[in-house]
Amino acid sequence: MNRYPKQNAAWLVKAPLLRCLAIYAQMPWRFTLTAVLFAFANIGVAWQQWLIGRALNDVNRGHVVVRLPDGSLDYHRAMFWLTLLVGIASLRALIQYLAGVMSMIVGQELLFKIRERILVQIQRLDLGYHRRHGMGELVTRTTRDADKVRDALINFWRQIFETTLLVLASIGMLYWYSPWLGIVPLVLTLTGLAILMTHMEHLVELDRAVGSAYDKVNQNLTEGVNGVRVIKAFSLESARIASFETQIAGFSGASRDAIAYAARRIPLPQCIVALSHVWVLAYGATLIGQGQLTIGGLVASLLLANTLVLRVEGIGRVMQIFADARASAQRIWNLLDAEPQFESGTVALPQGPLGVRLQNVNVTTPEGGNDILGDISFAIEPGEIVALVGTTGSGKSTLLGLLPRLAHAHAGSVSVGSAEQGWFSVDSLDTSALRERVHVVPQESFLFSDTLAANLRLGAPDASDTTLRAALKMACAEDILDGLREGFATRLGDRGMTLSGGQRQRLCLARALLARPAVLGLDDATSALDATTERTVLQNIRQLRASAGEAITVLIVSSKLSTILLADRVLLLAAGRIAAQGTHAELASREPAYRDLMGI
Repeated sequence: MNRYPKQNAAWLVKAPLLRCLAIYAQMPWRFTLTAVLFAFANIGVAWQQWLIGRALNDVNRGHVVVRLPDGSLDYHRAMFWLTLLVGIASLRALIQYLAGVMSMIVGQELLFKIRERILVQIQRLDLGYHRRHGMGELVTRTTRDADKVRDALINFWRQIFETTLLVLASIGMLYWYSPWLGIVPLVLTLTGLAILMTHMEHLVELDRAVGSAYDKVNQNLTEGVNGVRVIKAFSLESARIASFETQIAGFSGASRDAIAYAARRIPLPQCIVALSHVWVLAYGATLIGQGQLTIGGLVASLLLANTLVLRVEGIGRVMQIFADARASAQRIWNLLDAEPQFESGTVALPQGPLGVRLQNVNVTTPEGGNDILGDISFAIEPGEIVALVGTTGSGKSTLLGLLPRLAHAHAGSVSVGSAEQGWFSVDSLDTSALRERVHVVPQESFLFSDTLAANLRLGAPDASDTTLRAALKMACAEDILDGLREGFATRLGDRGMTLSGGQRQRLCLARALLARPAVLGLDDATSALDATTERTVLQNIRQLRASAGEAITVLIVSSKLSTILLADRVLLLAAGRIAAQGTHAELASREPAYRDLMGI
């Protein structure tokens, strides 16, 4: 279940950046405090500049420093203005500092919430989504795109919110001096912003192109790191470097296009806004000549206009940041709005041994084209060990993935249970509970960059060291533990690359057995083991029924004859269908395709 509610307002869905901004609602007190601090800081700017004008009027009238009858000078008025202006400036600086700190705090918290949502969503989505979208793309959503959104929302405080307050305060003060002194700068400012907004859509498109190019760079880099052994084995270094340079060139070209467009389009509206300063100076001088404005009022108006122009001129760069962030926010919400191919059921799975039953199961390609599996029907009794064999591409891994709902059947039913306790469709079962009881070990043995104990305890967090050693013994992996200098506390390195393929497979088997699954699928998960070790592991699984009363049902995908001879029964999969089933001897005697596959 998704732990985060969807934002369903249609207008909000069409505004991805506002959807990110709406996350501030989860921190209402900090958001309100930040807004209040910025309001005081920016209203204080206009007030401070108005007071400067008043002070200059006092200077012009000769009221600041007064010569007394005895010839001495009275500085009381000067000290009053000095103290007041310095005090206001200091207080405003403190408030501005606190507002900046608060904006950084809420910005970082918002970034944390976005990244947490992305991670939760990545774990929630089905494997089909991960196959359609590469690792590089998902990493980009969490890094570059999330950072761009964070930068935009911090600029929301420092530029949009703060500038809006400052514009309102400055225009209001100019209007107070003279209506036309405020109206014309307001019109020029709105005209400049309107021109900037006309370029927003194209800036968004340009950033989408940059983001797409960056995805390719990230994917290439990720594959280069993860596939370094293959690259070195086939001497592909030069080809990979050339490919990477091509993608970097594409990314650089897209970035240059975006920068060049912004450089050509943004100066014009900035110049229009800057005319406000010229207007205030010219019209203010006219008002002085007519006796409608004082020198102090003109100076204060120029200060207000100067502040207004400097702030609004920076809006051009902010608009570009927001355009970039809007494209990034759209990509993030495309991920967060994606729904998994199927939702978890709610039915609880009963305790006890489990078998497997498939009835008329069909699985098609994601595009709805050819069948991967067609009309699959078979049953496996609790405690039975069954081998699944077939040519490469016949659908063995897909079939195995149906059991814990790692793959989805488009027709038919996949059930677990038994004749005694009944059969339960995997679609109706709680998915987490199902995967605790039905475990599939893939051929590609993945270990986290953590300690041996931490990797083993993934399926049994409370397991003692004694229990861990027992699981290693069952998987014939005790020698691995004995060969590690720090024992269970040994870190295995990135993806367990400090170990051999056979060692990784045995540790993954131990991890799966430690979880005590009722159904265990081995997707060629013993391919790196020798025949003796493999036989011992399967015999240990069989002995669980006698020693602990645990009948583990095992479905093994394998092409090794030594493995198949250890199974109770064999299923022959051909062209996505069960072509035959029976014991090894029965299939060998009557099925030519089976004999050809096994080389007998």
